[in-house]
Amino acid sequence: MNNRKNALHNQKHLTLSDRTYIEQELLQKSSFTSIASNLKKDSTTIAKEIKRYSRDVPVKGNRSCIKCKNYEDCDLLSRESSCSHYNKKYCPFYCRKCYRYYPPSECLYYIPFQCDKIKKPPYVCNYCNDQKDCPLTKKIYDAAYAQKQYEKTLVKTRQGINVTPEELQELNELISPLILKGQPLSHIFAVHADEIPVCRRTLYNYLDQRIFQARNIDLPRRVRYKKRKKKSAPRTSKNLQQVYRNKRTYIDFERFMEAHPDVDVVEMDTVKGGRASGKCLLTFLFRSCSFMLVILLPTCTQKSVIDAINNLTATLGIRLFRKYFPVLLTDNGSEFKNPWDIETDDEGRHRTYVFFCDPYVSNQKSRLENNHEYIRYIIPKGRSMYKYTQDTINLMTSHINSTARDSLNGASPFDLADLLLDKRIPLLAGLKKVSPDEVMLKPALIESNNSKEAAYDE
Repeated sequence: MNNRKNALHNQKHLTLSDRTYIEQELLQKSSFTSIASNLKKDSTTIAKEIKRYSRDVPVKGNRSCIKCKNYEDCDLLSRESSCSHYNKKYCPFYCRKCYRYYPPSECLYYIPFQCDKIKKPPYVCNYCNDQKDCPLTKKIYDAAYAQKQYEKTLVKTRQGINVTPEELQELNELISPLILKGQPLSHIFAVHADEIPVCRRTLYNYLDQRIFQARNIDLPRRVRYKKRKKKSAPRTSKNLQQVYRNKRTYIDFERFMEAHPDVDVVEMDTVKGGRASGKCLLTFLFRSCSFMLVILLPTCTQKSVIDAINNLTATLGIRLFRKYFPVLLTDNGSEFKNPWDIETDDEGRHRTYVFFCDPYVSNQKSRLENNHEYIRYIIPKGRSMYKYTQDTINLMTSHINSTARDSLNGASPFDLADLLLDKRIPLLAGLKKVSPDEVMLKPALIESNNSKEAAYDE
């Protein structure tokens, strides 16, 4: 029965049209129950609305004496006793207006008269027929006035901070250290959702108000990006006719996936440091779980890419590589333009299929492109990678894969990799899961690690 009742009563706020309807029904002496049923509200909602937003309308003129409960039987209101200058011939107040000379505030017998009608439903005077002759202050429900008061209340209740200073301090001690480590709010909420008493939108508002020790600039994505240029149509160039793309275009990839829907896809790309040639990163991302492998290359060349894939095959074994790297989807970078040696190992055994995205359409492997953003939190664009080692890159990758994602429903890539990938892959790649509160996505993560390695070497 209660469920049925709740279904009939919607939870939306009353609108101006609803309030206008209430005002009209009060004039018709309609009950709260009938008004509520037509508006699909509870009758208590209508009663609270009228009590809360009705206003007092005082009677014009100073007729306080008439409001006295003893007015009809009061002897003090006789002209002779109330006016010492009374002269029947010349007095302009030859009537019961002598209250002007005897203020009720000075009268010991003054008892304010109260109307019993407004003490019970409908609590207002809208329907009363005696309004013209009634000397008392009227209580009126006016739809326009009620709407204005409602809007003021709505604004007032949404201002300020709806937590105590103690709760705010506890929230600051929990949130700020994690943000200063470079952790995104999606990761923080996924790990500490039960400890945070506010929603994510409220937390952003607190950061805007500079309530926490951490600031907006400490959030990796809070700073605005530059305005993007207008997207142009995909360019048609000689790349489409190049031999390495023969039967390896994105259209071929889509046809292959239609024929083999159960095959896993691994997106592949490189991340460069400074403009000068030098070390770069070869990245692999498993679409099934967003788990990423990162290999440090000495140079961004075809030979370095092929050597890295050969070493990965040797480390995992040809069978494990074939199972989890059946399809490689990459872009048209010059380092990938030798797909024949990528698809086969040193002994000529086939190990994977390589397909290329369309030129200038990076969103065809958008998951990996978005994942590169985490790398840029730790290795900013333009910074040289000459001082990094594979152990340093593994530490960075471990922290990235331990970061919870909204796209993974609050889980981290490591959590899904435990279910979908062979456990030997992270182990042989030198990756270890990091405790959620220890995750750091700042340059200090690998800078401090490099300094420790340098001290150890000395």
